[in-house]
Amino acid sequence: MSQTVLVTGAAGFIGSHVGERLLDLGYQVVGLDNFDDSYEPQIKRDNIQHLTSNEHYTLIEGDIRDRTLLHGLFTKYTFDNVIHLAAKAGVRPSIIQPQLYEEVNVQGTINLLEESRLTSVERFIFTSSSSVYGNSTRVPFKEDQQIATPMSPYAASKATAELYCYTYHHLYELPMVIIRPFNIYGPRQRPGMAIPLFTRKLNSGEEIQLFGDGSATRDHTHINDFLDGLLTALTYEGCQFDIFNLGNSRPISLDYLVQLIEESLGKKAKIKHLPVQPGDVPVTFADISKAQTILGYQPKIAIEQGIPLFIEWYRNSQPSESYIY
Repeated sequence: MSQTVLVTGAAGFIGSHVGERLLDLGYQVVGLDNFDDSYEPQIKRDNIQHLTSNEHYTLIEGDIRDRTLLHGLFTKYTFDNVIHLAAKAGVRPSIIQPQLYEEVNVQGTINLLEESRLTSVERFIFTSSSSVYGNSTRVPFKEDQQIATPMSPYAASKATAELYCYTYHHLYELPMVIIRPFNIYGPRQRPGMAIPLFTRKLNSGEEIQLFGDGSATRDHTHINDFLDGLLTALTYEGCQFDIFNLGNSRPISLDYLVQLIEESLGKKAKIKHLPVQPGDVPVTFADISKAQTILGYQPKIAIEQGIPLFIEWYRNSQPSESYIY
């Protein structure tokens, strides 16, 4: 009998890809999503339209803050594993709504941890963020670094949720994996992120706003590479409590990112430089040696390949007109 996995945030960019991969591997998948309006909900529905017709996939519309709903869900289904992706995302919005980020990212995670320990889930995977490293000068970022200096409420909420994950492992021996993703991109990436935003504006001849002088660097990781690491983390032997960076381990500058999009579209960008935004960090850079050693993780898609792949999807396979707004 195949295992059943609960995927929270199932209709988002990463969640929809995780659902696909799990079905391909023969899992039963229960996807939970509240379809909030952080961006156009129809985009999320389009993301999983092809999954909901699969007999091995069940979609539940609900919120991880709703403990009653979660209790009913964990009572109805026997979850072997939980992949917790649901979150309020974004550095800048978190500065405006810090309480909301605490409610969703911290309290929502605690709700899931409670239900998981009460029902003896075999493995809980929490998707954190590279932002927990803050403005660290120790690069590349390694999992054993202190994460005591978050630069935004979003980063603080993810770091706090990580601490609760460790506490639940310590108290209840809940097998736990924390994943720290580094700038995941690819088909279905949410529209407000840099790559789809720059692509849309550059393609339509609009001005691109760059915060800072363009020298800030990011460790961009293709969704397919990330999925390879995440799904291996679901099954590796000897899991007790582990934290893994999943990145490409090759940061590039914002200027170079724009250049790659220009080359793929065959158009020249109009750029306006603006001051660095509160909460932004100058660099993200993953040390992936632990994931390489334990998970056999090895990113295969360089940014020079990944951007043309994204542009191809953007031109030919947009899920709906709502992607452009």
